Amino acid sequence: MLRTLLFTITCFVLSAELCAAQATPYASLLPPTSRTALIVEQLDTPLREVDTDSLSFYPPASTMKLITALAAKLELGDQFRFKTLLGKADHDWVLQFSGDPQLTTHDLKHMFVTLKQQGIKKIEGNLWLDNSLFSGYERAVGWPWDILGVCYSAPSSVIVLDENCVPGSIYTQKDGNTRVYIPEQYPIYVTTQAKTVSSQEQKQQLCDLELRSRAENNYRLSGCLVQRNSPLPLKFAIQNPSLYATRIVYRILNHLGITLTGEVIVGRPPKPLQQALVQHTSKPLVELLDTMLKESDNLIANNVTKTLGHQFFVQAGSFANGTEAIKQILYAKAGIDLKSAQLVDGSGLSRNNRVTANQMAEVLHYIWQHDASLHLIELLPVAGQSGTLKYRKSMRSSIVRGHLSAKSGSLYGSYNMAGYGLDKKGQPQVLFVQFVTDYFPDDDKAETVQTPSPLEQFEEQLYRDIIQMSQQKKSYLSNIKPES
Repeated sequence: MLRTLLFTITCFVLSAELCAAQATPYASLLPPTSRTALIVEQLDTPLREVDTDSLSFYPPASTMKLITALAAKLELGDQFRFKTLLGKADHDWVLQFSGDPQLTTHDLKHMFVTLKQQGIKKIEGNLWLDNSLFSGYERAVGWPWDILGVCYSAPSSVIVLDENCVPGSIYTQKDGNTRVYIPEQYPIYVTTQAKTVSSQEQKQQLCDLELRSRAENNYRLSGCLVQRNSPLPLKFAIQNPSLYATRIVYRILNHLGITLTGEVIVGRPPKPLQQALVQHTSKPLVELLDTMLKESDNLIANNVTKTLGHQFFVQAGSFANGTEAIKQILYAKAGIDLKSAQLVDGSGLSRNNRVTANQMAEVLHYIWQHDASLHLIELLPVAGQSGTLKYRKSMRSSIVRGHLSAKSGSLYGSYNMAGYGLDKKGQPQVLFVQFVTDYFPDDDKAETVQTPSPLEQFEEQLYRDIIQMSQQKKSYLSNIKPES
């Protein structure tokens, strides 16, 4: 709050025209439909070099993961691990899931192999797949219906196997049909009615490849696919993780020759787990966050959020209590007030999330101030070198590559970035927040190698200036002249 107040006073002293002029060199490069919030600030001073529309609310997209990561670090700690347990519960058996976002079929099979090695070849009673640690929706409010079949929107469930994602591929055929391939170890069913067309036919018919999915983990492809010499890789988000896990468990038991006298049942068992005979632990939280931030992994972010709700409120975790836990944790432990922010999930995938650039800047500044203990900055992608920033067009130049550490985020019409400008030794010197929304460039002005898109031009100029400030400690304010 003090930093915001100091900037407000500075703007009053320097005149409103000067503060408004700060955005002009950048925003003028974008289409007139665009709205832009920008903050650029030297980390060793409370005065901002650039501040425009920083108190308005914008969809954060995947920059939301910075907020989730900070809350998780403060509340759960680096060595927190998800634990999946297998053991007895009175006359039944229980496989207790914890929301481990990286649990695989191989991990689950190894648990039953270990059980068999203990001399247990027959499971008396029912085998419960305990899903009681999470509650509520597996997809947050505001997730678009048309992306629910693809893996970056895989459901956030307590029962997770294979990242709730199945690989496959589709082939075009000379007779105008298509065929689809799914490796046999994955218990899903995919059919295709999609037609093979030429590129010209695709444009004339305005026909794209479409995916419809059902709760039984059945999928149907339709529409058109342009003729290809090689198969098109696909990834299908598992629609019903409980059904998927049930089928996998039956397969494992049959393969290992373990007899089950009852049935595999999903839900809270009549009696709680009394004795865990086998346990699988995930990687420590710090490694999960590294993947979450570098690869923008939505499932990790959302399951960590629900786990925060479970731990903080001592009840089944959900999107609702998880996002509320994030707010309360950051306020209590970091003094960051997100009360007015609209947080719906932990990944930023929901179109209903809203935060201000100023709130994101507070998160970035706290991370920098306490990074000796948090070690969060080293987990961020680096421009042109790692994670989601490795191939970003605006970060390929030698000037930018290696000199920004940041989290990107994009949704329909929104292109965001939040992070740090680095000095020549790789140390953060400047924090920046870029929120661009309602970005709709003119399709008639096609992007070419010689003519980059408006967004690329905007980002290239902004990032070059940030790097100059970071490496030369040169104030941007001293070069700005108010518009007449």
